[in-house]
Amino acid sequence: MPQTPHYLIDLARLRANMDKIAHLREASGAKALLALKCFATWSVFDHMRDFMDGTTSSSLYELRLGRETFGKETHAYSVAWADHEIDEAIGYADKIIFNSLGQLDRYADRAQAAGIAAGLRLNPRFSTSGFDLADPARPFSRLGEWDMAQLEQSLDRISGVMIHYNCENADFDLFDRQLTRIEDEFGALLHRLDWVSLGGGIHFTGEGYPLDRLAARLRAFQDRFGVQAYLEPGEASITETTTLEVSVLDIIDNGKQVAIVDSSTEAHMLDLLIYRQDAKLPDEGPHEYQIAGKTCLAGDIFGTARLARPLQIGDRISIRDAAGYTMVKKNWFNGVAMPAIAHRLEDGTIRTVRSFDYDDYKASLS
Repeated sequence: MPQTPHYLIDLARLRANMDKIAHLREASGAKALLALKCFATWSVFDHMRDFMDGTTSSSLYELRLGRETFGKETHAYSVAWADHEIDEAIGYADKIIFNSLGQLDRYADRAQAAGIAAGLRLNPRFSTSGFDLADPARPFSRLGEWDMAQLEQSLDRISGVMIHYNCENADFDLFDRQLTRIEDEFGALLHRLDWVSLGGGIHFTGEGYPLDRLAARLRAFQDRFGVQAYLEPGEASITETTTLEVSVLDIIDNGKQVAIVDSSTEAHMLDLLIYRQDAKLPDEGPHEYQIAGKTCLAGDIFGTARLARPLQIGDRISIRDAAGYTMVKKNWFNGVAMPAIAHRLEDGTIRTVRSFDYDDYKASLS
């Protein structure tokens, strides 16, 4: 077993998610692109490539990584492309999606000259996000266009749109109702397109999700408007595949039992702090501990674990569902050792594929 802390990707669990994606693709005719903003750990792309159609990105570097390490279809999106990067981005992309009419006006001719498809982000002005921070339809949102008169101005320069409005949406009926709203409001536009990306955030690999109902709904959408539908699963691709393995360094009694581990929320699971959520810790017994990180941040707390037996110094704890928005956000706060990345192979063997040391820390600075 590698030294903690490390992210441990279970390839059997990953395969289970990939099988669901493959089934959805076959049953619906929709295509699935891995959202690199959520998960870009390219050491497992060999285990995903045969089950997905390519990648979608949010920046030039993600775009290049997708092209070089995943291949297949490569969608390029950015909230704002810069003059110094647009030509390189077009060189990596199969489709380039602009966030605004201003960006489309500025760069569409370059995409056309390169022979790649251009698209525009459409904001339906609603979402499933429960967090204002992550709500693409929040008041005065900068994410996409919505005015039909303005959208009409783009139709001679685009072949599709991207609509990202779901966030961990595990409710098929809600997805169905919201897609109907999009059809009703924007149907005249959709009929004139070749492709529509419905973005990510649909939790269709979750336990009990009605996958075949989703497939039928996607097929009906494509048939109605004559478009190729795309999904951009991030969390859905890797949910419940990975743990963050940590070790107990100290136990403190300050009125409650606190176990300090060799990891950090701010450095290794930043979204827990951003969205004020608890980690998915063991919940299997009467012995309760607050699990806390080792940085100087007072609020560096993973949450509460309940264990079958008392913790001892050196014990290991597995934090579940630690793939999405973790490895892409990890950082060197406090100089805390960055977790290695390891795979659990389908025969149970554990293999370390990347570790980080002082030289990596030093090289990240100047």
